[in-house]
Amino acid sequence: MSQDGPKEFSHEVENLIAAFRGVPEDDSRARHRPPQDLGKLIDELLVKYRISHDSLEHAIRAKWPELVGVANATYSHPVVVERGQLLVVCSHAVVRNELFHHRLQILEKLRKLPGCAEIRGITLRAG
Repeated sequence: MSQDGPKEFSHEVENLIAAFRGVPEDDSRARHRPPQDLGKLIDELLVKYRISHDSLEHAIRAKWPELVGVANATYSHPVVVERGQLLVVCSHAVVRNELFHHRLQILEKLRKLPGCAEIRGITLRAG
C-alpha cells in the first residue's frame, strides 16, 4: 500500500460517498488544493507585504524632518518609492513649492540614506 497520503477521488465518487453517508453533496466545481506548509506560506506573505521588515519608505519617513526641515516635514509626507521616484504628498501649496525648488538638494541628501541610492527623482502631489 502506498504511503503518499490519502487517495483523491473524483467529484462523482465524492458525491456518491456523501449520499451513502447521508451528508450533503458537494455542488461546487472547485478543485481542492493540496495542503501547504503554513510556515512557508507565512514567510512568503511577510516578504510580499513587507511585514516585519524595515521598508525603504519607513527609513525615509524616519529621516524626513532632517531631509526637508521640521516646518516642511509637518506639511509633507513621503508615501512610496516606485520606479525610482519618491512620491511625496504635501498638504500645503507653499510647502509643495518650497520642496519643488529644493528637490535637488533633498534628493542629494536622500541618496545618502542606506538603500536610497537608486532614487532618481521626487514627485510632489497635493493631498
